[in-house]
Amino acid sequence: MAISSTHSHFLPPLRRVLIVGSGGREQALAWALGRNPEIATVWIAPGNGGTQGKAIALVETDTDALVTFCRDKSIDLVVVGPEAPLAAGVADVLRAAEIKVFGPSAAGAQLEASKAWAKRLMRDAGVPTARYWVVNSEIEAITVLREVNRPLVVKADGLAAGKGVIVAESIAEAEEAIHDAFQGRFGTAGLHLILEERLQGPEVSVFALCDGQRMILLPPVQDHKRLYEGDRGPNTGGMGAYAPVPLLDDNALGHVEALILQPTLMTLRQRGIDYRGVIYAGLIITEIGPQVIEFNCRFGDPECQTLMPLLGPELGDVLYACAIGRLDLAPPLTVSSRSSACVVAVADGYPDAPRKGDAIQSVFQTDETHQLFHAGTQRDKNGQLTAVGGRVLAVVAQGDDFDSAFAAAYSGMADINFTGITYRRDIGHQVRSS
Repeated sequence: MAISSTHSHFLPPLRRVLIVGSGGREQALAWALGRNPEIATVWIAPGNGGTQGKAIALVETDTDALVTFCRDKSIDLVVVGPEAPLAAGVADVLRAAEIKVFGPSAAGAQLEASKAWAKRLMRDAGVPTARYWVVNSEIEAITVLREVNRPLVVKADGLAAGKGVIVAESIAEAEEAIHDAFQGRFGTAGLHLILEERLQGPEVSVFALCDGQRMILLPPVQDHKRLYEGDRGPNTGGMGAYAPVPLLDDNALGHVEALILQPTLMTLRQRGIDYRGVIYAGLIITEIGPQVIEFNCRFGDPECQTLMPLLGPELGDVLYACAIGRLDLAPPLTVSSRSSACVVAVADGYPDAPRKGDAIQSVFQTDETHQLFHAGTQRDKNGQLTAVGGRVLAVVAQGDDFDSAFAAAYSGMADINFTGITYRRDIGHQVRSS
């Protein structure tokens, strides 16, 4: 299958790429772009324990060092992975230095950096989303909660590493979440809160690659946010995912583009924002149609790890075309018709107090249909791989159907071990037959 925005194409050569970030998303992007035989080198700054040989010891928000590296190495394209450097304006500084960047400006990154800002944009764009209240104090929040008199979703307004949302099951749980937030649970991200009506339905992630005016959509992905089997426990950054999502066929995806993504991009333009990067729409499919839970300004994690093996070697050229504002020049992006499954291994104690420092043993071999992407890992002075983060590793596999893909992913997970390794055994339960 090919997803195309184009007719004939001609782009400048793409030889040297820098990925900014240290997670599994960034390693997956580097792996995917490295499949293009025309790309000679892909560096990752700062990288992780699985990116040896490609990692550059640069802080992802050190714009002076990033600019110097790009000039010294004649970097053709920078892909900024995480939300924090985007919100800090890393893409703006690089563009000012005439370096091509895939990733929105700080103004565009407000889609994720401020949920209140994003909600106002959705309102102006006519994008369907849940009713909400912006509150600036615990007293104000409790007043809203008691007036509504039902459980609400409590969200930190700012960036909280994917863990700034509490889906309250009761009014008492919502009150506790509000209290904890204003007591500093989310740091400065929780100085302001969004209280939101709870929507019912399955959640789906949709990604649009944008050049400021045009976009192409990638296959939809379904993430699993809760820590425990049966979708129980605290929200996490993501415990696993699968793609594509049968719930959204091509017609339904076209409806999402017309109803949500195109109006969002148009409203960004009306605000003077030339958005060149990913618009990630977290959707819930309700009885009355898709509604936006939130927008993000980058690829999801672990959705990115799940998607990358399905995308063809043209991906780098597509991202480059977005970066220069000429998606019309991009080659068609080929997309595999296979199923992709991703299972995340986390450290004991995640998400609140993950255990760190344990040695990782692995005999896993990455190939075209089985991938191991690192996240919270590093190597000690002796070269030993150790776990240093909450989400440690992601095992990804592709198959002719979801059963075979997940069987391969879980088989691969059996090749990995570290003290306290934790992972869900029901990822993809929506599409698996057993």
